[in-house]
Amino acid sequence: MRVEKEWGLCFVGFGNVGQGLARLLVKKEEELASRWGFSCRTLAVVGKTKGALVRPEGIGMADLLARVGRGEPLGSDSVSPVEAALLPGVDMVIDVTPTNLSDGEPGLSLTRAALEAGRHVVTSDKGPVSLAFPELKKLAEARGCSYRFEGAVMSGTPSLNLALESLAGCDVLEAKGIVNGTTNYILTRMEDGLEYGEALREAMEKGYAEADPSGDVDGWDAAVKAQILAGVVLGSPLSLASVDRRGIAGITKKDVEDALARGHRIKLVARASCSGGTVRASVAPEEIPLSHPLAGVTGATNALTFTTDTLGDVTIIGPGAGREETGQALLSDMLAIAAGARKEEECLIKQSHFH
Repeated sequence: MRVEKEWGLCFVGFGNVGQGLARLLVKKEEELASRWGFSCRTLAVVGKTKGALVRPEGIGMADLLARVGRGEPLGSDSVSPVEAALLPGVDMVIDVTPTNLSDGEPGLSLTRAALEAGRHVVTSDKGPVSLAFPELKKLAEARGCSYRFEGAVMSGTPSLNLALESLAGCDVLEAKGIVNGTTNYILTRMEDGLEYGEALREAMEKGYAEADPSGDVDGWDAAVKAQILAGVVLGSPLSLASVDRRGIAGITKKDVEDALARGHRIKLVARASCSGGTVRASVAPEEIPLSHPLAGVTGATNALTFTTDTLGDVTIIGPGAGREETGQALLSDMLAIAAGARKEEECLIKQSHFH
């Protein structure tokens, strides 16, 4: 495919996810150009603690990854995230700042400023989506740019884009699934005979759970994903506080064993559903029949079932975390933006020929 445009990128955040995307861009550079007609140049990278690097001529990402891998700073340029996002030549802002569910910062201010200036925003940051999705969607539409966040729900496994694009024409009545790999890993290990505390410690040792695991085990991470599914897929924005939330801390090994004896598995299920015109969202441990696709999802894997009017249940299963896995979600959003821009340009050319 012919490359028609070189897209200018600005990374805000360059931790695990930002580096995961950068690795994909380096590794797949030739394939992205030949197969997808996509070429890009990174003009700025701004880190949380490791400085900033601005190069209008383009940053060598392989070299930058090597330097960061050695523990060296990004650079010594003095530029704020918003200033970097608004630099001349920046077309897409990659927001991979950490999720902040209290006020959405720094991602929310960055996203507002970038969209206001007509920059596309691609992100894995759940905070702005949770706190301001209707506003940001409206702003993007008004400025003729895109706000995409596939990586906010199931990392690189397509969930939002599956529902909005591949299932276009279906009415999605419910979305339910396993959207937190940490708790799924813990419950799987409890089936193997570990007590809850032992399984949690193992999850922390393996890096699945944070030093403070409450965001996972108390259901907050799954709750914000249920909220996003309600607002984005079912079209009814809810506040995070309105999501009924119960985590897995009260689940015992005996609970898990008893459920198995009844032909069920306990899973922490995030759910967004529409009934009688009312959309509700919840997170709670549920007993899933062993015959259901969600029951077979073990370890840190994620899965989501969409119940539709025309296809019945459609289930997708895949990785729910990881550097390159989440980087893949960002990359798919970037390619979708580029494809949309290409189509728009082709339409304009056809119209000019017609007139």
